[in-house]
Amino acid sequence: MRTERNLTRRLDRVFARLDREPERPAHIDVPRMSRHRVVLFSATLAFYLAIVWAVVTTSWLVRLDWQVMFFRPYQQWPQIHAFLDYYVVLGQRGPTAVMVASWLGWRSWRQHTLRPLLTLATSLLVLNITVGAAKLGMGRLGPHYATVIGSSEMGLGGDIFPSGHTANAVVTWGILAYLASSPRARRWLSALSAVTSLGVGLTTVYLGTHWLSDVLLGWAAGLLIMLALPWFEPLVTKAETTLFDLRDRLRDRLGRPAPEPAVPVTPVVLMPRTTSAEQPAPAREPVSSTRSSRGLAHLAPGAHAARSERPVTPAGSRRPPHADRVPRGTTQPARPLTGG
Repeated sequence: MRTERNLTRRLDRVFARLDREPERPAHIDVPRMSRHRVVLFSATLAFYLAIVWAVVTTSWLVRLDWQVMFFRPYQQWPQIHAFLDYYVVLGQRGPTAVMVASWLGWRSWRQHTLRPLLTLATSLLVLNITVGAAKLGMGRLGPHYATVIGSSEMGLGGDIFPSGHTANAVVTWGILAYLASSPRARRWLSALSAVTSLGVGLTTVYLGTHWLSDVLLGWAAGLLIMLALPWFEPLVTKAETTLFDLRDRLRDRLGRPAPEPAVPVTPVVLMPRTTSAEQPAPAREPVSSTRSSRGLAHLAPGAHAARSERPVTPAGSRRPPHADRVPRGTTQPARPLTGG
């Protein structure tokens, strides 16, 4: 009996979720551009410009780049080379975008909103524009193609400054923390994305594909995009509204009816059964079996019935009557004595 009730409740929840109109969940907070975020954005931007200036002027940071390159970490620890060849894929734009888009697509379907996918698309678009423009504008060569020892290798037609793997890891995995639905999940996902992007950046230095300053600038570039995302929230909201309007117009043009909104159901209260003939047990209120009537029954449940209102079993013993047994409380006649 209990199993049937649990199964019925689960089915009601599934039907109620399928019957709801697409709408943004009310319990999910949209990040805003607070004063604290503006301060972090300004500090990160200053750090970004300082790294660019240090590389352009061939300062101590460039000398550190060459020292790390001559150290050749891939020769110092060759036993982890095979693992890091696979780990660096967490910073490649194609595989990571597919993985994160699959998860956010499922969330968009479950929450009936396009905000997760549109936010991911916006962040990747801004990432490609800003990081791509910086790469082509500064034209720095990588360690494997360096020409003059001790030089910054700027303006020679390269495309590694800043590190695209590092910036992509910061944005792609950081978007999961940005879209988290609770503060606790946001903290854990922020720490996880920070560790992942840190590992991807150091892996590129280990493999010799980037200078250390490339990785520092990649971290700053990715963090700038994550801090600036609240400025794009009105654009995301407008795009979501436009897409839903286009969907409704296409549905009207094809002649397909829109799904009916969910209708809350009045909870049914079970009355106690009576055994007397004067007061028969009241009949249950009929409930429609359509999906729209089941609606949001699980979202607004009625109060639990009190113990006195629950159905009770008839008093008395459940054992079947027996011809030789006598009810309790009655005296049993004496048996006749037999003898000889």
